Amino acid sequence: MKITLSTLRKMYENREKFAVLTCYDALFAGILENCGVSVLLVGDSLGNVIQGEATTLSVTLKDMVYHTRCVARGAENAFIMADMPFGTSQRSPQHTFENARKLLAAGAQMVKIEGGHVMAETVHFLTQRGIPVCAHIGLTPQSVHQFGGYKLQGHTEASAQQLIEDALLLEESGAALLLMELIPAALAEQITDQLHIPTIGIGAGRACSAQVLVLHDMLGLYQGKKTKFTKNFMENSGSIQEAVINYVKSVKNNQFPDSEHEFQ
Repeated sequence: MKITLSTLRKMYENREKFAVLTCYDALFAGILENCGVSVLLVGDSLGNVIQGEATTLSVTLKDMVYHTRCVARGAENAFIMADMPFGTSQRSPQHTFENARKLLAAGAQMVKIEGGHVMAETVHFLTQRGIPVCAHIGLTPQSVHQFGGYKLQGHTEASAQQLIEDALLLEESGAALLLMELIPAALAEQITDQLHIPTIGIGAGRACSAQVLVLHDMLGLYQGKKTKFTKNFMENSGSIQEAVINYVKSVKNNQFPDSEHEFQ
């Protein structure tokens, strides 16, 4: 049965955690959904793991449309979410709508937009016009140069309060999901408890409604130094499929992330 936003909402209401992985092609789309992954994120992380770039900033809308179409061809049941790449959601709500429309036409069921309160108007504009949005706060890779690197966010009282306010405003603006990246576990739990929509964590602790990892990281195919919040599920697994199944089970059983993979 096809997973929809209503499916994810029901899982959230039943306190059933769901697993998310990035995906960029048709073959892996079929493998991941058959192993129990509920959401396939066509991430602009393809700039790193597919194109070999140091950041996601060079990824184009054309790239995202192409990879979204590939994933949609390979997935029969999984929910497909696509990133809005850098420069496609910042100009205006109207410009963002035109770009998001192309991703939905390619097979996405939702777009993910990085940014806090500054994106609230855009989120509202899209969701009022039939485009579901996952908001993304905390470490937003498209702002890596502004942050001065890939650093923990929300570790001061002021920045933590700002993230809480951003999350509440984005929910009020119509975001149906909220992804939180690289923030203290206690802060992610506080935000999750205050919202009425599912949260997805990556480096944000186990209290989130769901977890996401970059596929290559989950398979132990790291570029450079391994980050604290990733785990190699290929260890003690005999195949890629077994590794994915173990990841899904660990998320659903609230075993991943554990204290080793979260920030205090």
